[in-house]
Amino acid sequence: MNKNKQTKSMKRFLTMAGLVLITAASSQVQAQNGVGINPTGAAAHPSAALDVSATTQGLLPPRMTAAQRDAIANPATGLVVFCTNCGVNGGELEVFAAGIWRNMAGGNAAIPVPSIGQPFLGGILAYILQPNDPGYEENLPHGLIAAPYDFVAEWGCYGTTIAGADGLSIGAGNICTIEIMDGCEETDVFDSNPIAARICGDLDLNDYSDWFLPSKDELHKLYLNIGQGAPAPNTNIGGFTDGSYWSSSEYDANYAWTFLFPYGAVYFTFKYNEFYVRAVRAF
Repeated sequence: MNKNKQTKSMKRFLTMAGLVLITAASSQVQAQNGVGINPTGAAAHPSAALDVSATTQGLLPPRMTAAQRDAIANPATGLVVFCTNCGVNGGELEVFAAGIWRNMAGGNAAIPVPSIGQPFLGGILAYILQPNDPGYEENLPHGLIAAPYDFVAEWGCYGTTIAGADGLSIGAGNICTIEIMDGCEETDVFDSNPIAARICGDLDLNDYSDWFLPSKDELHKLYLNIGQGAPAPNTNIGGFTDGSYWSSSEYDANYAWTFLFPYGAVYFTFKYNEFYVRAVRAF
């Protein structure tokens, strides 16, 4: 090999060696300092493995439905996704921690909630709690689910006041039902049929056993959202009869509150009357 060829070969070798060293050094710096993504080419902050700077763009995590999220095999602690159909506000950012998915506010990840009037968790979605309702959580939807059909029964306990069964508001129905079941005979005075609260409290329907007789205000929400008072296309999607429905709200020893579904009228009447009963459950 002549001298010129030796010189060219040496130059090529040195050039390749230099590139290898530069690449190795760059990789080492990148491994030590993290990766910076920004318009200026500035290095990442020493504490960051990834440092993104921008004033006109954001960081976009993977977007997926709750079903797609739950199909992720063995999610790592700290894994972040945006669940597109979780909750009622158009989705939420979630992180996998302590073995479950949680929202970024620290609460449990919201379950996907369908529209009012749709099948949901054993019945028909009838109401979603609003900010002024007891039990409302901004990042975790709660509400009422109505059973898909009616029963007929007396309220029961005519002549007896049931302590704790006088609640009227959203959230009071379950408490009233428990108090009635604890303080009243299981059957009515005429034909030994179960009383309204007992029917609901003992109901095991579609794999759920936490049903109760709704309070006066809870019945009103059913009427407005899935009953005869609901706007189309949800007008009476719950299949309510044109008649009176018992609430779990007691008026006094002889009377309890009822709701007349065709007209949205509320009144109290004798506990021994037989009216329609529609169980609900909370989620």
